[in-house]
Amino acid sequence: MKFIILDTETTGAEERDRICQLAFIVASAQLVGSRIEEVCEDLCKPPHPISYGAMAVHHITNEMVEKREICVQTPSYRRLEELNKPENILVIQNASFDMQMLEKEGFVSRMRLIDTLRCLRHLYPDLESHALQYARYAFGLYKIEANETKSLGLKIKAHDALGDVIVLKLLLDMLLNDHTPEELIELTEKPIIYKTFRFGKYRGEEVLEVAKKDPGYIEWMLMDKETEAALDRDWRHTLENALEIAEEEAVWLFPFGKYKGQSVEEIAIHDKGYLKWSLENMDKLSERMRKAIRKAIE
Repeated sequence: MKFIILDTETTGAEERDRICQLAFIVASAQLVGSRIEEVCEDLCKPPHPISYGAMAVHHITNEMVEKREICVQTPSYRRLEELNKPENILVIQNASFDMQMLEKEGFVSRMRLIDTLRCLRHLYPDLESHALQYARYAFGLYKIEANETKSLGLKIKAHDALGDVIVLKLLLDMLLNDHTPEELIELTEKPIIYKTFRFGKYRGEEVLEVAKKDPGYIEWMLMDKETEAALDRDWRHTLENALEIAEEEAVWLFPFGKYKGQSVEEIAIHDKGYLKWSLENMDKLSERMRKAIRKAIE
């Protein structure tokens, strides 16, 4: 079993985004951490120009890749294909992005996957950031990276694929101090529960508290086609989980009609008839809202 610790740099520009640098380390597991066996890194010529925004991040220019091979013809890509076996483990920070970029080059992974970003979010939910460079400083990895690079003759550069791979290797070693590879694979696959909203009108507030005071808003997020499409599987799981936990304490507000904005409990005090009528005539009421209304008029 080998760890394939990988990173890419790309052209930017969203749909036209393609790889312009591919780098990875092949490492074997040890009693403590992992040992580097092989380093692969190539610049490659993408099918689209590198955007200025991307250049500002990784400092790779169009002139630097103009005479390079395309990604699939580089030694690094060919070696990655040779290593693409079920017994190996692919290690990536924010794997969904790099996997998407590799798939654009025709690469379909048969390896197991450790996404260190997802592992950090599970294991250190209160960190201000889970980005690789933040982890580099937060966990003191910058203090020991010279030991890794000295024998290899490498130089650490932030936002360079090879430099990031070295940091990623050190991060993996740190995680392996307390967790087996299988546990990290399991964390990668496990849905993440977010504590606070990072967007929308309740940005900065705890998801569970919002589920208690305005569950209709969370239901709307899950049911509105445009909003639901923008939610990844972790946010959908977070919102559904919050609704379930907060069910007994949730305050359901009427979303429309003459009592818009009032809670079903408030309406039940002076107009149970309206609530009974709404159950029979309002098709837009969700099942959770209907359950709250029935409870209020009992």
